[in-house]
Amino acid sequence: MWDGGGDRSARLGAVSSPLASVKVAVLGPGTVGSEVVRLLTQQADDLAARVGAPLEIIGVYVRDTSKDRGPHLPPALLTSDASALVSQADVVVELMGGIEPARTLILEAIAGGASVVTANKALVAAHGPELYEAADAANVDLYFEAAVAGAIPLVRPVRESLAGDHITRILGIVNGTTNYILDEMTRRGLDYDVALKQAQDLGYAEADPTADVEGHDAAAKAAILASLAFHQRVALDDVYCEGISAITSDDVIAARETRQVIKLLAIAERTGGGVTVRVHPALVGEDHPLAGVHGAFNAVFIEAESAGGLMFYGQGAGGTPTASAVLGDIVSVARHKATGGKGPLESNYAVHEVLPIDAALTRYCIRMAVEDRPGVLASVAAVFEKHGVGIEIVRQVPGQTHAGLILSTYAAPERDLRATVEGLRASDAVAEVKSVLRIEGE
Repeated sequence: MWDGGGDRSARLGAVSSPLASVKVAVLGPGTVGSEVVRLLTQQADDLAARVGAPLEIIGVYVRDTSKDRGPHLPPALLTSDASALVSQADVVVELMGGIEPARTLILEAIAGGASVVTANKALVAAHGPELYEAADAANVDLYFEAAVAGAIPLVRPVRESLAGDHITRILGIVNGTTNYILDEMTRRGLDYDVALKQAQDLGYAEADPTADVEGHDAAAKAAILASLAFHQRVALDDVYCEGISAITSDDVIAARETRQVIKLLAIAERTGGGVTVRVHPALVGEDHPLAGVHGAFNAVFIEAESAGGLMFYGQGAGGTPTASAVLGDIVSVARHKATGGKGPLESNYAVHEVLPIDAALTRYCIRMAVEDRPGVLASVAAVFEKHGVGIEIVRQVPGQTHAGLILSTYAAPERDLRATVEGLRASDAVAEVKSVLRIEGE
């Protein structure tokens, strides 16, 4: 229980003498929050040994204290006074989600000398610099491992393990909901709407799935990873974002026929003297490791100059997996509180220009219907030549009214590929551009 006692000034920043206990406040009673409380309680002895002091749960903030929260959240722990709760904590664990009141409460906690652990990717992506600066000024920790890929240890390797290396590219699946939907469309032949409804029924997708299926969730994670990897601030508005709601069964079938699968990818890379960060559906070859990432799992590739290629794979969502990442952060920041020390500060010394997607190098797969007459291929090829884009593969598909044509390009700047597609749409030889998908992972 939290009793409001204790001298807050004695717990500001790193301490010089051991604490009798590290007081932990949890904001948010949801699936992850209840799992965090359960694990803190059941593993109390082990965690105390790892931290160097007992972890004392002083309260859990909820909006309604009269509601039954289950056996892991007894009424004695619940409080509706979030500000009073955070004012008495050494470590505040924010699992509410959204921007407000999470942002205000985190800033209150930091100002009061508490270190913060959060799983709130939207907040870190939108207000990370403000939170970093506040934590630095107060000499406390701000950890957010669970904000990016659930249980997968990803933030810490990028921020700490690879701090002496130069990361050149991050490529990965960072949203389990969209991966589940695309996987069901690929492996079971479901239409998009059916796969989405199934994801909602299983709890993978919200009633309003916009944040997931339109790529916003993945974009927030991409902004965080890019900021850490390239040592500069990358805002959410800097991330090109395109979702999966326009993907059709025909796209999936066409991909299968060319031994490819469709995945929603987050990509951050150094290119053309700057960095580009983007989220969009893309084709990857069946032999690529990302093609074998099924269900709601996540996987991320990191390419670094010295370390080479690294892959991180695991569950990207769910109460217990996410709680595992949260607990790892709690142990780290609580150890600093109990025995002294502080985690890494924000690293934002770099000044690479954040370039628009037009500067990104990628490949296109363009599926179209063309007039079935002599000279059509030459007319199509002329459009590609005009914009300096090379054709790697041409595949013809018979049709009743129009012939089908699938073309894969060589790598080219996005601006030239996009201009080529517009040129094809304007061509008399092309009846319809049916779909355009980028090709990645090669």
